[in-house]
Amino acid sequence: MSGAKKAKMVLDREFRIGDVDKRIYGSFVEHLGRCVYGGVYQPDHPQADEDGFRKDVIELVKELDVPIIRYPGGNFVSNFYWEDSVGPVEDRPARLELAWRTLETNRFGLGEFSKWVKKVNSETMMAINLGTRGISDACNLLEYCNHPGGTKYSDLRRRHGAQEPYNVKTWCLGNEMDGPWQVGHKTPEEYGRLAVETARAMRQIDPSIELVSCGSSNSKMPTFPDWEATTLSHTYDAVDFISMHQYFGNAEDDTPNFLAQSLEMDHFIKTVISTCDYVKARLRSKKTMNLSFDEWNVWFHTKASDDDTMANRPWTVAPALLEDPYTFEDALVVGCLLITLLKHADRVKMACLAQLINVIAPIMTDNNGGAWRQTIFYPFEHTSRFGRGVALETILSCDKYDTKDFTDVPVVESVAVMNEEAGEVTLFAVNRDLCDNVELGCDVSSFGSASLIEHIVLACSDLKAVNTLTASPVAPKSVQGGKVDSGRLEAVLPPASWNVIRLKIS
Repeated sequence: MSGAKKAKMVLDREFRIGDVDKRIYGSFVEHLGRCVYGGVYQPDHPQADEDGFRKDVIELVKELDVPIIRYPGGNFVSNFYWEDSVGPVEDRPARLELAWRTLETNRFGLGEFSKWVKKVNSETMMAINLGTRGISDACNLLEYCNHPGGTKYSDLRRRHGAQEPYNVKTWCLGNEMDGPWQVGHKTPEEYGRLAVETARAMRQIDPSIELVSCGSSNSKMPTFPDWEATTLSHTYDAVDFISMHQYFGNAEDDTPNFLAQSLEMDHFIKTVISTCDYVKARLRSKKTMNLSFDEWNVWFHTKASDDDTMANRPWTVAPALLEDPYTFEDALVVGCLLITLLKHADRVKMACLAQLINVIAPIMTDNNGGAWRQTIFYPFEHTSRFGRGVALETILSCDKYDTKDFTDVPVVESVAVMNEEAGEVTLFAVNRDLCDNVELGCDVSSFGSASLIEHIVLACSDLKAVNTLTASPVAPKSVQGGKVDSGRLEAVLPPASWNVIRLKIS
């Protein structure tokens, strides 16, 4: 540690970005690798409950307090036959799963997921197959899930044991349809026409549902942002959200550049917002389009081995795929990404950390043992617990640095959330400096007689440290030394650290 840097901040209750929709802390369960089989569902495990769900996983998911979970894909959904996943388990067929080149047994399906999602106190974001299927199958699935009874598919659900509708209110109109890797890949015109007609038909069945139109799979797609402009010209008045997907990596092992990648997420969000508002102006619409960032995470550790597994050892059940062992520096990046989502709380109303268990996930399991929290578990848990309320902009003055891909990267990344009902405001901050403390001085006088509740820090001397079933070198702790005096907060942000500073306000 070579010294300390200074940062000045003004935090005011009137610097409001927007209300935080709790669904910004959503996640994702796909039939991919061991996410479902060996993660959510493992009937022969000692921790399995009466439905075959792992109880240790349920408890960890409940710790994260995930309000919405996207299902069943992902790439998986573009060749998904939902009828195979319902009814008596012994009658369900196995299928070749084309997205991840595995064998899908359908032992776990819509009914099982609907039970599990209730046990973890969450709701379903259902994705429909607009790759190999289309309007009629989407309508049939919606009827099966949401119609009370007296029709072919609602009565089929009742015969399968679910007398009451599942009442799924959020639906994704396909997945990554701009991607050539997607089964049933579409041009923007093809997708826009299919999506709008599917949306209109689905709303005839249940006008109360929310619909998400497919946006770009990442900001580097050659069709971005023309994809958004073209597809929204068809779907703008028929849907409620447009999706965004982006993953971040550190293949070149350049930590300062890696820690700055939330600036790419910020640019991506701003560009999509601008494109949505352009379409709004062109259509003379009064509606404002919101965003669903329904796939995001760090993902790069296992890509080479995953490609080999799918190419040379296909058609096995639940092979280990995308099981990235997350490092401490990955947790810092995830913290920066969460801060960035909150900075756009006025327009980003849903987001899904992809994924939830075993597959690029905060929760890992051993098929023959227990479950544990990966490093990225903690920033997500902290924001989900303390980031409910109104997002506040932080007016910040701090040092900046340049990297290979980014310029003027602030040493401190920050946002705050005010929970007026609880009488609290929480400051989330990452110190990107790898060597120095940052001494933070923050004006909080607008909150009246503010006082410090706690300062939680996630820090580790080894940027490459990982948590395992038997050891957790990366874990948060409460630190002393911070104070609030005469409307001024003073706190020290350790080098390379995630910080949660909670204040009691009047």
